[in-house]
Amino acid sequence: MSGTVRIVGSGLLGASVGLGLRQYGVDVVVTDASRTAAQLAVEYGAGREPEASDAPVLIVVAVPPDAVAEVVAAELAAFPDAIVTDVASVKAAPLAELEALGVDLSRYVGSHPLAGRERGGPISARADLFLGRPWVVCSRPELARAAVSLVEGLALDLGAIPVEMDAVAHDESVALVSHTPQLVSTLLARRLASATDAALGLAGGGVRDVTRIASSDPALWVQILSANAATVASILRAYRDDLDEVVGALERIDEPGSRRTIAETLAGGNAGVARLPGKHGQDRRFASVVVLIEDKPGQLGRLFAELGELDINIEDFRMEHSPGAQIGIAEISVVPEMLARTVEDLTERGWRIAG
Repeated sequence: MSGTVRIVGSGLLGASVGLGLRQYGVDVVVTDASRTAAQLAVEYGAGREPEASDAPVLIVVAVPPDAVAEVVAAELAAFPDAIVTDVASVKAAPLAELEALGVDLSRYVGSHPLAGRERGGPISARADLFLGRPWVVCSRPELARAAVSLVEGLALDLGAIPVEMDAVAHDESVALVSHTPQLVSTLLARRLASATDAALGLAGGGVRDVTRIASSDPALWVQILSANAATVASILRAYRDDLDEVVGALERIDEPGSRRTIAETLAGGNAGVARLPGKHGQDRRFASVVVLIEDKPGQLGRLFAELGELDINIEDFRMEHSPGAQIGIAEISVVPEMLARTVEDLTERGWRIAG
């Protein structure tokens, strides 16, 4: 990017865009309906306060979904030479609203970085938030290529991977891989609210993985789901049908075919997760080694260093603590052909391997 970038909205995404651009010396202006939020983003280094002489080349609208169309229209009118994009997680509804307002959309390019955290606000912003993440750019036939390229350039500068997609295809896609998982995670997490302390004390990586996103902001998600309601509802109906089938099989577990139904459902899940892109977008599965680590300084660093000495590449890593014990559980992913050697070499060096 070159020239001034104006960011409207200083929450997690807006402030993270500012932090990412500022590390390359880009002139970034930050504004927000909340003066306090904008000032906080400025103090964290996401940009500077607006000036009357500002002439941005690009405006990034990072406001809640139900405010996107109004703010985009205002920014297009206020800065007639700027390209305007937004980073909302729904694209078709704001575009339709802008079209209904009769706004000239020749300088508007909708976009959506597939990145975020469970916590919001400028205090949670990170310059590397978008690193390696897809960033959808919604091209339209009437848009000039230069306008689309400018938004793709923003994504590239922030370390993201631009993906061109139209607004409807985007909303259908995120309904499946983002919006519905949010609800499924939330519904499972609701069951934990009334659980006993004894039951929660047994919680391991599985329930933590599934419920991680359930701590997301309810107010924001009501807006997101409202803007993509029909598509999400369609997916949930299919999910409900699958669930009803499994419930029926469990209720009649000793009847012929019930165990097969459960087995085929589980196998279907295996097939689905196998389609998720792995490291560098490759469709490749890894093997896991679970190492028990003493809960004291330097142990994790020692493990990583020794894996390096053994010329074993860590493809992925996950860490959790064992409840009630001074021990950590490190799950290391390696290519399958390195599994046996990894276990053998780490054991020889004194590491305890689970299983």
